[in-house]
Amino acid sequence: MDRDYGREIDLLRDELSQLKGLLMSLMENGVAAGNWPSFSKENEVKNNDDSQRVGHVEKMRNMHPDKAIMKLLGDAEDECGREGNTGRVTYLGVFASGGRQSTWIKKDVNVDRLLELIENRMAEKVLACIGSGDRLNILLAILRKPMTVAQIVEECKFGSTGQAYHHLKPLIAADLVQEKGGSKGVYVIKPNRVQGIVMLLAGISDMSDPEYAKGTFDE
Repeated sequence: MDRDYGREIDLLRDELSQLKGLLMSLMENGVAAGNWPSFSKENEVKNNDDSQRVGHVEKMRNMHPDKAIMKLLGDAEDECGREGNTGRVTYLGVFASGGRQSTWIKKDVNVDRLLELIENRMAEKVLACIGSGDRLNILLAILRKPMTVAQIVEECKFGSTGQAYHHLKPLIAADLVQEKGGSKGVYVIKPNRVQGIVMLLAGISDMSDPEYAKGTFDE
């Protein structure tokens, strides 16, 4: 039976047109609503003639629709490959609440230096300092707005100012919390510590995201 190549080509053309329309619709809806998901890809490093590599790093293509973000990722991949590191990260953000704002950009951070925070036990010390529910509640309260101890007692449901001070003092000693300039007795998160708290929460969000992990953190 002779094949009707013309008809087959027309059918393929129609299918491609439908796929293109669907893709454009998804892109328009996603960009308009600001709903582009986060993108991640984990793969074994393989020698592939079709892949672009820098040192031990395989360049990932089309990870995100924003070219500026892909440029940042490409820079991180290039630097990681050239230097032979285990990883490089770039992060930025803004936090504005209670009349105060913190904005930060950290570009091309060497992940090997981050891993050293586990080896030298600094990560353990920081997590132990802030890891109780009461201290986290204090940080949350004064992240939202500057507060006096009396306000912290009320907001965090402490039984007394002494109980509030018991948890506040380690945070002050760690240089996470300070008195607001010109307002004695009013406490705020130290400006250059806000980003660390927010980025730590971002990391916790990644670790507990049910889309990627099905585990439980219950003891």
